[in-house]
Amino acid sequence: MARSRYRWFIVFLLFAITVVNYIDRAALSYAIPLIQRDLGLSPEATGAILGAFGLGYAVTTLIGGFAVDRYGARLVLTVAAVLWSLSIGATALATSVTILYAARVLLGVSEGPNFPALTGAVSHWLSPHERATALANALLAVPLALAIGGPLVTQLLGWLDWRLTFGVLFVLSAAWIPLWYFCFRDDPSQSRFVNADELAHIRKVDPGVTAAPHAVLKSWPEPGVLKALLTNRTLLANTWAFFVFGYFLFFFMSWLPSYLERKYGLNLAAVGLFSVLPWLSAAFLLWAMGRWSDHLLKTTGSMRISRSWLIAGSQFVAALAVIPVALTDNLTVAIAGITVAVASSMGANAAYYAVNVDIVPERAATALGIMDFAFAIAGFLAPAITGWVLNLRGSFADGFLLMTVLALSSVLVVLLFHHPDRDREKAA
Repeated sequence: MARSRYRWFIVFLLFAITVVNYIDRAALSYAIPLIQRDLGLSPEATGAILGAFGLGYAVTTLIGGFAVDRYGARLVLTVAAVLWSLSIGATALATSVTILYAARVLLGVSEGPNFPALTGAVSHWLSPHERATALANALLAVPLALAIGGPLVTQLLGWLDWRLTFGVLFVLSAAWIPLWYFCFRDDPSQSRFVNADELAHIRKVDPGVTAAPHAVLKSWPEPGVLKALLTNRTLLANTWAFFVFGYFLFFFMSWLPSYLERKYGLNLAAVGLFSVLPWLSAAFLLWAMGRWSDHLLKTTGSMRISRSWLIAGSQFVAALAVIPVALTDNLTVAIAGITVAVASSMGANAAYYAVNVDIVPERAATALGIMDFAFAIAGFLAPAITGWVLNLRGSFADGFLLMTVLALSSVLVVLLFHHPDRDREKAA
């Protein structure tokens, strides 16, 4: 009997929910001009509402990592998806700033466990030499969701009002839940769709590459475990670089529509179309660099080359790309710079995730939860700081230049401290 390939269907399920996840969280950025007019929001209040997602996300992405290692991705992600569907429904019903803010916090709370669950599922379902590829395939959902989300949401907003648009998104979110619950199992050996050959392939370990996938359930992490994770230099460097990536992502996800509308006078439909190129470019680069990362690991045996160098290089290009965006008044130059910045900052996304699985496979979800906590803080700071700067100076230039400084700092940190081959041995 031929080897089954059900593990790639699991990756597709993770991809699908992440598409829904990101369309849900980005939709407010396109609807916010309409909501501003209905609810009378100031730029500062708008930034606070856009950043509210990060506050809720910060709490549960950390706890979610612990919960996934303890209870498994199936239960945790099912509960999370139910809650974020309800939060989208609450957004549709919001009649005040307070309700809208609370709905965004709830969305962050409920979406927080998504990426720890994704990482935990991949660590169980994919063999070490397929993990970066699988992560890239699943994480491809982020830029693709943002690419299709712009035209989709702006069209819905054009046909419907913003309340009905969020009602449609509620239905799409809820539709995924039964599919996940009935098709996924935390341990591939418990799935009737996985045959013996595929299970043997999943559990195959290439000597010298990484440790075996971890057991399905673990106890809550002890203080010694947390101390090891929080003092590992590679994981700390990885976390800082991921924070910077998060700052880029949330800046563009939250403020790109308003930037294009304010700076260049584009209407809502044009904003949706102009936002496609950066996210599609990011999708291609993320997919390509995920495969390249696994190829480099297979051919060189070095995680420093296959993970660290990709992260530092992509952040360096992103740092340079936003400089002309800050200084230009030309739409073509701005879109070109934004496209390069978005694509390069997201290109090494799979490598960030793979580092957690490479170094601490037995606590991959917990390690990812810690890393994603920093990402969540960026999710609050990027929209809020930008809104504050706009309220003071009325210009996006300072926000772009701050991103250059942050990206260059992450390049330096990765080059100095990101040594996964060495630090994996200490974490083992």
